[in-house]
Amino acid sequence: MSTTDTGVPAITLTEAELDRYVTHAPTRGLLTAPGLPTDTHLLTFSPLRTHGLRTLGDATDGPFRLAEELRSRLVIGELLSPAGMERESILLDGDTGEITTAYLFDPSDPRPFAPSLDTLLRFAAVTEELAGLRGRFSSLPGQYGSKTVTEASRRLLTLFEEGTDGEVPPYWKAAALIRPLSLIAGPGTAFGLTLDVPARLLDQEFGHGRVARFEEVDFPATLTHEPTRRFLRETGLPEEAVLFHADTDVPLPTLTEYFTGERADDYPLDDLPAHSDHLIRLGYLVEDNSLVVDGRTGAVLTFSEPEATLYPLNTDVSTLAFTLWLLHHERTIDEHLGHELTTDAYDQLAAAMIQTLTSIDPTGLHPDIHWHYWTELFQDEAGGVL
Repeated sequence: MSTTDTGVPAITLTEAELDRYVTHAPTRGLLTAPGLPTDTHLLTFSPLRTHGLRTLGDATDGPFRLAEELRSRLVIGELLSPAGMERESILLDGDTGEITTAYLFDPSDPRPFAPSLDTLLRFAAVTEELAGLRGRFSSLPGQYGSKTVTEASRRLLTLFEEGTDGEVPPYWKAAALIRPLSLIAGPGTAFGLTLDVPARLLDQEFGHGRVARFEEVDFPATLTHEPTRRFLRETGLPEEAVLFHADTDVPLPTLTEYFTGERADDYPLDDLPAHSDHLIRLGYLVEDNSLVVDGRTGAVLTFSEPEATLYPLNTDVSTLAFTLWLLHHERTIDEHLGHELTTDAYDQLAAAMIQTLTSIDPTGLHPDIHWHYWTELFQDEAGGVL
């Protein structure tokens, strides 16, 4: 068995193992040597190590009436999905070398993924180069903003088009259009927040006059986290965004003040968190969720009224603003494409959105967090969030 650059043994197959299944000469050559990496940042070929080469018909144990051409496709790997999402299997056509994907629980309608295994590995490699801002993207470190996003997206899409005759499969189109959005704002080293979100970014995205910026008189005394106060004064939050509505009619209330003044007759105040005087309500999310910031730390949370429970949402107000911008901008992109992303590959788009958000704000990845509002909502195809 050969070894990859990372020191992990590559997955190789013998000519005898391939004889029954793979006649495509370039694919045979790749699988015998140099072989496949066990994992990349996007894909895993570990099912080959675990199960060996097996057909789709064998992998699904025959509960589906699959066309013969599908039954003979080979299950060689999986897409690495965010936690909680089903993994999509990577399928190889042994005669043509074409790569498709499908869920094993319903494999009857595979989706195009790459024209060959070699092209697939190249696509995965250049996407990882973007994530690390190296290789073809090595000129981009330290650059942020709309121009940088556009340039990174253009480079990645061009690389994908070279391997697909311009017909980029939905998974890679989502990667090219969504993943570079993490470059819209740089690190917030100057003001103590995660990101440096320029005020003009929100104005350009949501429209002038549609971004709420607050004054000192709007802040309760328990909002003592100065970076949060500065952000709300100078950058602000959109008055309305996908799922979010800001409180703009009155000074920002604490959670205690809000429920005492607005919901005293229909919500038991004893169910509020013990430190609700230090939770400042910035607005609300759909489904009876108040969006609050901890006035002491700047952490952003949701308070679920039906459950009377606080859930972490974002690291701080800068990553909250990024999330709202990301949601709005994705809809703009998809509308420009004629809703191609949401109709052809909603699940793959949701995975790209979650991975892009968590690359900036890993709140949803914390092992102690068992429910995360954005992660759940991104996956809600029926709710039409994306």
